[in-house]
Amino acid sequence: MRIGQVAQEAGVSVDTVRFYERRGVLPAAERRPSGYRVFSATTVERIRTAKTLQELGFTLDEVVDALTAHDQGGATCDSERWRLQAVVDRLDARIAELTRARQAAAETLSDCRAGHCRLTFTPTSPLPG
Repeated sequence: MRIGQVAQEAGVSVDTVRFYERRGVLPAAERRPSGYRVFSATTVERIRTAKTLQELGFTLDEVVDALTAHDQGGATCDSERWRLQAVVDRLDARIAELTRARQAAAETLSDCRAGHCRLTFTPTSPLPG
């Protein structure tokens, strides 16, 4: 398969296919004498798997590591469960952080509505941040 066909069937851009190849998500494609990349039919499913893992919260490096473990033949649900647990733990920490930030913003908004704004802005001072 040529790169455009892989991209279309996987629902990504040609640039994404190239990026995934550079980052190791995809093995290096064979090249024709003309220089065109030629991908196997399994490339589409590998891209879909990578996208699914990213949607679950895996970083690209984690995707590469998980796919490498799979390629080496010993990956099972039991042996790889820790990867998903690490993602869940990271998401829980991020949710807790966002919850704290939201609570602080909501309290500040409530104070402002009550006429007790904790933030002061003057035309000559830059905004905080």
